[in-house]
Amino acid sequence: MQSPNFVILYVDQPQASGAFYHALFNRQPVESSPTFVLFVLDNGFKLGLWSRHTAEPKVTAMAGGGEIVFQLDTPDAVDAAHADWAKRGLSILQTPTDMDFGRTFVALDPDKHRLRVYWLNDAEGGQS
Repeated sequence: MQSPNFVILYVDQPQASGAFYHALFNRQPVESSPTFVLFVLDNGFKLGLWSRHTAEPKVTAMAGGGEIVFQLDTPDAVDAAHADWAKRGLSILQTPTDMDFGRTFVALDPDKHRLRVYWLNDAEGGQS
């Protein structure tokens, strides 16, 4: 079976959402039209931003039912990412918090899609 490598978010304004992710990823989209924007990241992961008004079949779900997740190497990197994203004006849903799996925070994109940043603590040593 193939492994997923592409996520599509249904957005209100693809060009505005594309500008948001361009700034967040610090990279240009590989495709951009009035109804669709596509980013390809260094690891091959693809993020598509499709107009909820033109997607077929009609989009009925609202944002926030899932998350795009970014793993970082240290708890300090999580805190630094939080500070950077807050400075950029992203809406922060959860400030940096230590949870059973590690350190994490959650922000929202312009369409209220959840963006989780985390550091995974190791199973043997617990949190550092």
